[in-house]
Formats: sequence, C-alpha cells, structure tokens
Amino acid sequence: MRERTIIAERYTPTIWTDPDGCEHWVMDDGVEGYMTPHVTRDGRPVCNRGQACGTMQADQFFASDSARIHPAGRTELQRFFQSAQAQAYGIIGHTDSRASDAYNRRLSQRRANAVARVAQASGARVIEVSGAGESRPQASNATAAGRAQNRRVEIICYR
Repeated sequence: MRERTIIAERYTPTIWTDPDGCEHWVMDDGVEGYMTPHVTRDGRPVCNRGQACGTMQADQFFASDSARIHPAGRTELQRFFQSAQAQAYGIIGHTDSRASDAYNRRLSQRRANAVARVAQASGARVIEVSGAGESRPQASNATAAGRAQNRRVEIICYR
C-alpha cells in the first residue's frame, strides 16, 4: 500500500453578531453558520435578544460635526454602562440627512466608535459597533426638531 500525504489548508473563522442578537461564523472559504447550538423545532436558531436600552441624543454629547464626547457626557455614559447590567452591548450611530450619505455614514461610525470606547473602558462587552448614517431616521428630516431626533447613538442591551 502506498502512503499519500494530504496537505490541509488552515482556515480562520470570523465571528459577528447581527442586530437581532444572532452570532454567526464564517470561514475563509465562505462556509458559514450560527454560533448557537439551540434551535427551534423547525430548525431556526435561538439567538440572544437585544432591545434598545439607551438612546443618546448626539447634540448633547458631541459638538456639531465631531465625534469627541464632552467630558460630562463621558461621565454619564460611564455611569450608564456600569449600571445597565447587560451581558453585551451593540452601539449604532445615526445622523440627520444634511450631508452626503457617505459623509454621514463615516460620522455616525466615528460617534459609535467613541461611545464603544467609553463602554469598553467601563468594563462593558461590546459585540457590535456600526454607523447607519441617515438611513434609519426616527423623525422627518424636513424640520429642525426632526433632524435633532435623528442625530443619535442607540445602545442595544443583550441580556
């Protein structure tokens, strides 16, 4: 019998969490699946359930066109993350529609990253950080009051 040598490839998994709390994995070759071993009777994964547990109005925490959190806002966020008692957090930045979509996505991502840094420094586990830009408004961008509501960072708690 002749001996054969098989050279195996090494794959690196990537793991992420959807906004609905489902943790996924994907390998370099494109194969993917859910991280949870729990499924419903019809085979759907049972995921962590997250709910919005905090909304920061960006105007109260950031200067216009900035991702730097004011010191008072930093203290308030630290207090929030130390008392919220969630297993993990998702942080999603939003903007109004007054700039280009590409610019707003970058600004909302920078603001979400700033909040995530405060969360992590407070000992919180952050599993998602994203910038939605102007794509998910809470109110009409036709009025100043509506635009102010749309400039926000949402904090999702996974319990």
